[in-house]
Amino acid sequence: VQLQASGGGLVKTGGSLGLSCAASASFGMNVMGWFRQTPGKQREFVASISRGGNTNYADSVKGRFTISRDNAKNTVYLRMNSLKPEDTAVYYCNNVLGSFASWGQGTLVTVSS
Repeated sequence: VQLQASGGGLVKTGGSLGLSCAASASFGMNVMGWFRQTPGKQREFVASISRGGNTNYADSVKGRFTISRDNAKNTVYLRMNSLKPEDTAVYYCNNVLGSFASWGQGTLVTVSS
């Protein structure tokens, strides 16, 4: 299975971006999530969504980010609003165990102050 994350870019503080992550196979019953990583730090959890749409967010993004998924398209999305410089990272998707597929290259989000 391959995961292709896209939609990253450069945005100013307070701006918005939308990320997409398409899978080459069905998500099935996997709880899918978004994660992010900055150089020298461990990958951290951002948000997750079950097949039925139940969501969970890291405290740092709650109220600003929205995760969604389209099971028919095998795609998970992350809408990011009110972006802050500390949101700068490479963003990845996978299931919450990190076992659905290899992590891939992710998509870089840079928030300028």
